[in-house]
Amino acid sequence: MDSFELTFYYYFLLGMIFIGLVVFIILFFVTAGYGQHYKKEKWGSAVNDRVGWVIMEIPTVIVYIVLYFMGNYHFEFFTILFSSLFLMHYGYRTFIFPMLIRGKNKMPITIIIFGMMFNTANAYLQGRWINTLYKYQINHLINPFFIIGISIFVIGFSIHAHSDHIIRNLRKPGENEFKIPKGGMFKYVSCPSYLGEITEWCGWWLMTLSLSGFVFFLWTFFNLSPRARSNHKWYLTTFPEYPENRKALIPFIY
Repeated sequence: MDSFELTFYYYFLLGMIFIGLVVFIILFFVTAGYGQHYKKEKWGSAVNDRVGWVIMEIPTVIVYIVLYFMGNYHFEFFTILFSSLFLMHYGYRTFIFPMLIRGKNKMPITIIIFGMMFNTANAYLQGRWINTLYKYQINHLINPFFIIGISIFVIGFSIHAHSDHIIRNLRKPGENEFKIPKGGMFKYVSCPSYLGEITEWCGWWLMTLSLSGFVFFLWTFFNLSPRARSNHKWYLTTFPEYPENRKALIPFIY
C-alpha cells in the first residue's frame, strides 16, 4: 500500500466514524423501514426480502475476495483465519439467511442502496487491513486479546444464528403474521440477533487489534442499537402480553 492510499485509508476511517455517529442520531428519530416497519408511502418501492438481502450483502463478499487476491499475504495463517471468519459471517448473511426466510416481507430499495454503500466501504477497510496493510506474526496466537476476541466472535455468531433460527421457525410455511419469539436469548432481549452481531464485531476488533475493526464494531452498534429500541417498542405496542422484563438489546440494562 503506497503512502497516498495509506493516508486515504486513515482519513476514510475517520470519515466512517463521523458518518456512523450521524446515522446513530438519525435512527433514534427515523426507524429503518424494513420488516414490520416498512411503509410504502414513506420508503417507496421495495423488493422481496430474500432478493433484498442478497443484493445488499453480496458486495461485501465480492469486494473482500477481490482484495484478498490483490493483497500481499495470501497464504499467511492469520490472513486465512481472519478472512475465513469474515466470509463465514457474510456467506451466512448473503446466501444462507435469505434463502431460509419465511413470510413475504418487503425491503425498500433505498435501504438496499444504503446497505450496499456501507458494505462496500467496510469490506474495503477490513480487506485492505487484513490482506495488505498489516502482517500478523505467529506469536499473535498467544496474545490475550486474540484469544478473548475469537472466543467472543464465536459466541456472538452463535447467538446471532440461533436467534435467526428461532425467529424463522415462529412461522409455518406460508404464514406471514408476526409472533412473540421465545427461547434462547429472547428470554432477555427483544433483538438477540442484533446483540449477536454487535458481540461478533466486538470480538473481531479485539482479535485483529485494528482501528478498522474498532470502526466496524462502532458502526454495528450505531446502526443496530436504535433499531433494537424501535423493534422493542413495536413489540410492546403490538402485543399486550409481551414480557415486560425483556430489554431491547442488552440483558438487564437496555
